[in-house]
Amino acid sequence: RVQVTAGGRIHFGFQNLSLARERLYGGLGISLHQPRLRIEAAPADELRCDDPDASEYAARALDLLDLPGVSLTIHERLPSHVGLGSGTRLALATLAAIARAYDHEPRVRERAPQLGRGGRSGVGCATFESGGFVADAGHRAERFTTQPPAAGEWEVPEPIARHALADSWRFVLVVPAITPGRSDDHEDRSIERVVEHADPSIADDIARIVAQQLLPAVAEDDWHAFGGAIAAVSRLNGAWYADEQGGVYRPPLGDLIDVLERSPAVAGAGQSSWGPAVYGLTDDERAQTAREAAQDALSAAGVDGDVVICEPDNEGARIKTVE
Repeated sequence: RVQVTAGGRIHFGFQNLSLARERLYGGLGISLHQPRLRIEAAPADELRCDDPDASEYAARALDLLDLPGVSLTIHERLPSHVGLGSGTRLALATLAAIARAYDHEPRVRERAPQLGRGGRSGVGCATFESGGFVADAGHRAERFTTQPPAAGEWEVPEPIARHALADSWRFVLVVPAITPGRSDDHEDRSIERVVEHADPSIADDIARIVAQQLLPAVAEDDWHAFGGAIAAVSRLNGAWYADEQGGVYRPPLGDLIDVLERSPAVAGAGQSSWGPAVYGLTDDERAQTAREAAQDALSAAGVDGDVVICEPDNEGARIKTVE
């Protein structure tokens, strides 16, 4: 039997959503140790799995690998559609577990498109492979127009920058108990509308922040500067999405982010993907104060939710044989 464990990811946003620039998308994000997904796979003569989502990915993986079957068990799951990359993590972990159970190479980046993953952002694949902070190359704009290629007819964007995060850094993760974020066809239609009308000058602002603030900060382990940079990128991405989600941040997430950012223990905060997960950057010495600020933020917004202090993951998915 083979066990695969993978933490969630935070998606800070894209470097460009305008067709007026050469490269479209270009994801920015990091990998977390927790919350996490943990699955096990063992060879079998048919597909046996009681999880509908995992079963769908397993069926595709078995077909790709030309294998007869698998017994697949989900021991821990990431929360679905909250902005932590649960779909890509489940797809890639399922593929990796099945491949390794048969002593095959998973080749997750190559095969992700056949699982319907990695069409826009390469952050999910890159952080699954090796964790840390990732900026990906995006796609050539003429390849996509407003309509993306048909399912599976793309290559996952390659990382153009990858850095390990300092062991002392922590992310305070707030997941309010509200409607999950957009996914699947709903997400695709929203992205199409955003791309059709995206202001290219926002991409120019983001490019400056990435080159002059974000990349130097992660290279120098400067958590204050990194926090400020990811917060700025999140706000600028929100300007693109404002018409789709009802504001720079999806309500009431803006209220949560405002309270978090007022805490001296938090260097910067933002919304991960479509939310509702909200993150703030802190460090190990200030983590408890940041947790209290996050709980205060939930109270101020009048919503219930979970608060977790997360360590960054600099390794990627763990794959091991178990007895």
